[in-house]
This record gives sequence, structure tokens and C-alpha cells, in this order.
Amino acid sequence: MTMFLTIAVIVLIFVVIFQIAKASEYVSVLKGEDVSRKQNNKINGFLMVVFLVLGMIGVWYCNKLYFGKTLLAVDSASVEGARVDSMLWITLAVTGIVFIATQILLFWFAYKYQESDKRKVFYFPHDNRLEVLWTIIPAIVLTILVVIGLRNWFLFTGEPPKEAMVVEVTGKQFNWIFRYPGKDGAFGKKYYKNIDDASGNALGVLWDDKLSHDDIVTDKMVLVKGRPVKLIIGARDVIHDVGLSHFRMKMDAVPGIPTTMWFTPKYTTKEMKELTKNPDFVYEISCDQMCGNGHYSMKGIIEVLDQEEYDIWLAKQKPQYLVANPDKDPENAKPAAADTAKAATKVVAKL
Repeated sequence: MTMFLTIAVIVLIFVVIFQIAKASEYVSVLKGEDVSRKQNNKINGFLMVVFLVLGMIGVWYCNKLYFGKTLLAVDSASVEGARVDSMLWITLAVTGIVFIATQILLFWFAYKYQESDKRKVFYFPHDNRLEVLWTIIPAIVLTILVVIGLRNWFLFTGEPPKEAMVVEVTGKQFNWIFRYPGKDGAFGKKYYKNIDDASGNALGVLWDDKLSHDDIVTDKMVLVKGRPVKLIIGARDVIHDVGLSHFRMKMDAVPGIPTTMWFTPKYTTKEMKELTKNPDFVYEISCDQMCGNGHYSMKGIIEVLDQEEYDIWLAKQKPQYLVANPDKDPENAKPAAADTAKAATKVVAKL
């Protein structure tokens, strides 16, 4: 019923528009084409000014209504991300000024220079000064914006400070896997043919490499406030994209081609809950590259802690080598040794 009513309303609107257009044609015939055209020009010129004013009011109102729901309403959660915000504000300022100026000129000219019997149209095919003006100025402005962008890009993808922690991020359909180096500060080697989710080796780590024995694999990224972190990014299957919207960072995850970027978290998760006034706030890592049917669900959680809290969390993590090879875990060997001792005690007691 609702569908039928919607179709009927649409058809009715088209009929009304058609009838108004036909009535306008009949009026033009009765008045004469010249008189009708001049009247229409006046009406259209006035409507242009009205549209300009209402449009600008609409832009201002929409900005006031929805700005609070954008990421720009909250400060960047990373030190380096503030550079991205600054670059965006500069771009918005430049394009905003150009937009407002051109729109005002466009609609005002339509009103100011409408058809009139008191003046003749003046045509000029070319003006070198105008050509130079609107070629050189945009070129200079765009060059400045590109230089700012390149400087930021080289910073984010360059070498981080020496005290930076390192986290390996691997995307796969449709989640994220995070790996931390152990006390040795180095990752064990990987080989894609060793990937076996069932046996706890989602990354294809070579267990024969001793460097892998203390690596920690998690499904949540945990970072430290004020400590730079370098991400080594890759993918297991198709191209993904690490999207860190709150940190203002983004980088492709490509199979077989590691990419890197680094940043410094500025607020803990608890502090962001207060800043956003959202008790349920969590940092997210999203996939910003269409990667399949489950792309919409490819989200991960990032938690930012103080150094002390991070140390406590890290101490509770078990190396993936022991998870995938429980027989190598000393904790599993202790109960077995205890059972053997009890059995031996019983035998001695019987004797």
C-alpha cells in the first residue's frame, strides 16, 4: 500500500509540473515572446539571489547541525595526526573561500546582468591578465598543499624515534592479527605455506626460528600513551587497508609487500571516553579497502594504556609458540611432573 501511494504521489507531481509548463507556454503566446522572456528573466534573476541566500544559510545550518558528529569535533588521538588535521583545515579554508566567492559571483552575475534594453552585451574573447591570474595563483596554492602533504607523508612513513615499540599488523578476510616481538625485540620469520589456523599458526611463523619463540600474537592492538609505535603492515590474502580514523592514519595492507607507518598515541582509551563523552568509546582499526563480502565487518579494537598498565597486560600474554605447541609449555609440564611424583609416592607407600 505504501509503495502504491508513493508511486501515485510521484506521478501526480509530474502531472502538476507538466500542466504548469503548458500553462506557461500559453501565457507566453498571449503576451508575446519578448515580453514573456523578459519577465521570466527578471523572475529567474530574483530566484537566483534567493537561492544563493538560502543555499548559504543551508550550508551554515548543516555545518552547525552535523559538525559535532564528525571526527574533526574531537582532537586527533595521535601527535602526528594533528598534522593531518592542520592540513585538512588549510585545504578547507582555501577551497571554502573559493567556493563562497565563486558562488556569490555566479548567482549575482545572473541577477545583475540579466537582459535589458538599456545596455548591449560586450564580448571579449581573450584576456592575458585573467589567464595568468587564474593559472598562476591556483598553481601556487596547489603546489603549497602538495608540499605540505609530502612532508607529512615522508614523516609518517619514515623511521620512527629509537624508543618506538613495534607491532606487526596482518589483515585477512575478515579480521586483523597483531604480533608483538618478545624480549629479544625481533620477530621470528614467516612463510605463507606454514599458515594453519587450526594449529594456532595464523601467520605461518617458522617455529624452528628461535626468534619466534617469544613472539606474542593477539586479536587486539594494545598501545602506550606517549610512546611512538611503528606498524609493520601486511595481508594474508587480498589487499586490505589499515584505517585508524581517530589517529588520522591510513595505510594499505598488501600481500607480500610490507608497508610501514608510525605515530604517537596522545590519549588513553579512558581519556578519550571523557573527551568524547561516550562511556562506550573504543579505538577502532577498520579496513578502508573493499576486500570482499564481509568487508563491512572487518574491524579490530585498539586499546591505549599508560606504560604501567601496558606492562601488566604484556606480562599476562603467552608467546604464540607455546600456544601452538602446548607440549613445550613449562606450565603444562609441571602438572605432569606432579602426577608422576604422586604416582611414585604411592608405589613407595605400597612397598
